Amino acid sequence: MVRKKTGKKNTEAVSDAVFKEVYDSPASLPGRYKWLTSDEDVRAIEKILGMPQRTIGAPLWVSGDRKTCRKCRREINWLDIVSSALDGVHDHKMIAQVILGDQKYVNTEAPRAIEGLKCSHCHTPFDSLRSFKCHNWAYAKPALLNVIKKMTKNLNQ
Repeated sequence: MVRKKTGKKNTEAVSDAVFKEVYDSPASLPGRYKWLTSDEDVRAIEKILGMPQRTIGAPLWVSGDRKTCRKCRREINWLDIVSSALDGVHDHKMIAQVILGDQKYVNTEAPRAIEGLKCSHCHTPFDSLRSFKCHNWAYAKPALLNVIKKMTKNLNQ
C-alpha cells in the first residue's frame, strides 16, 4: 500500500496479511514504552460501551513515549482512547466493531502522537500516546451483531 503524504490523519481498513505484517508483534509499536490495558480498565470500557461483562477477551496494547498522565499519574490506556473517542469523534458501535470485529485497521499517521486524547480520570490532555492495537480473533460477524444489539439495549435503558 503506497500512500501520498497529505499531512492528514488516516486510518485504513487492511487485509489480514497486511495487518499481520504491520502489527503482529507488540515490538512493532512506535514509542519508548509498550504496555497492556489493565483488566480493570478493560471492564470499564465494556461498561461505558454498554457491553456485557467479559465481552473483550483479547489484549489491548498501547505504546508511547510516556505511560502516565502528568497531572494525576494514572496509566493511560485504551480506556482513555475510548472515552476520548466517544466525546464527539466516534460512536459506541463503531468502537465495538474496531475492538471485536474481524476487519483489521492500521493508523498511518504514526509515529505522531494520537490527537485529542485526554486522561479519563482528570481530563488532562495527553500527547505522548503513539499507537494502539487489539487482537480479538474470537468474534465472527453474527456474534459481533449480537453484542451490538445488547450494547444498544443497555445504553437505552
